[in-house]
Amino acid sequence: MTAHRWFNEYHAKQKGNVKSGGSRATENTPQLQFVAAFCAGLTLHLLSSSLKEMGVIGDIKDTVSKAVFTPSSLLSGRGGLHMAQMLLSVVTFVLGALRGGSSHTYWNYAMFTWAFCPIMTLVITIIEMFKLDIVLNMFCMDWSDFTTGMAMSSALMTVSVAITYANFYVCRTCLYGWIVSISAFLCALVYTLEVVKDKFLDKKKGSYLAALPGFWKVMEAFVSCMIFISLTGYRDKPALILCVIAYAIPFPILPLIIATNILKKLKTCLPFNLDRFVFIFLVISVVLYIFAAIMWPIFMFRNNPRPSECPPSFCIWAIQFMVAFFTYVNLILFTLDLIFTLLGIFNFKRT
Repeated sequence: MTAHRWFNEYHAKQKGNVKSGGSRATENTPQLQFVAAFCAGLTLHLLSSSLKEMGVIGDIKDTVSKAVFTPSSLLSGRGGLHMAQMLLSVVTFVLGALRGGSSHTYWNYAMFTWAFCPIMTLVITIIEMFKLDIVLNMFCMDWSDFTTGMAMSSALMTVSVAITYANFYVCRTCLYGWIVSISAFLCALVYTLEVVKDKFLDKKKGSYLAALPGFWKVMEAFVSCMIFISLTGYRDKPALILCVIAYAIPFPILPLIIATNILKKLKTCLPFNLDRFVFIFLVISVVLYIFAAIMWPIFMFRNNPRPSECPPSFCIWAIQFMVAFFTYVNLILFTLDLIFTLLGIFNFKRT
């Protein structure tokens, strides 16, 4: 019986219900449900047929069939590195926590790094162990590019933390500080080894995050983080507060640009041209950092020379100088990013 005939019978019965009163409406409920189910089934059948003709269902079945539990991935060179990274990061985190808390932002940044990096490594390991990376690679992202990019970012974070921790919390007689610092450098070493393995031994070529354009954005975000954790002595000076605002405007947009470029499907759904948006963002960022590069040194160091007693382990003036230094570093990064984008070189997309 065709759908057309069912609809004719349904409308005829509905007319009879209107004439005979509301009591017949309850009797026709099963027929109404059957018609609705028939239409839904017909729609699903047509959709399924279309997908089969396009070959989408076959590709999905083949992809999902490959997603099986493979604990042997832990025994590979990559799996061994991941296990070492998680172990050393957790050990360093515990040692740092047992040493005692600190209100210093560099200590908070170190603890965050030693927690964030192993968590991301664990997530990547679980996904690869269950072969879910095959599904993600098909629908969402370039998995190889993402993992290599995360290894590069983790190496950047752990190396910087190892240096800053050794500078602020290690002294000649601080045995426990030396133990934490050595563990931190070992943690940075295993993350660096993964980058060397991926980029030089396996010769993986990333599509964005592990390529120069994406990692350039990661470095800009990283330097911005270093600026924020070093900010001090600006609260009573309006010009310096404006500098902080200049630092804050580009910072939250950088992770959004990185995430949108990683998620390929999301990028295609945007109602605007992402590359043009990035170009406008870079122009604004360069202008903001030029302003900060001029205003911060003038209003921070005018009538504020370096004190005679300024130990390398902790000196407010030195930390304020680091803000100026990182401001110029990020200004250079944003300026080169803009130039590379304008010229369309080094895999940067020309607008």
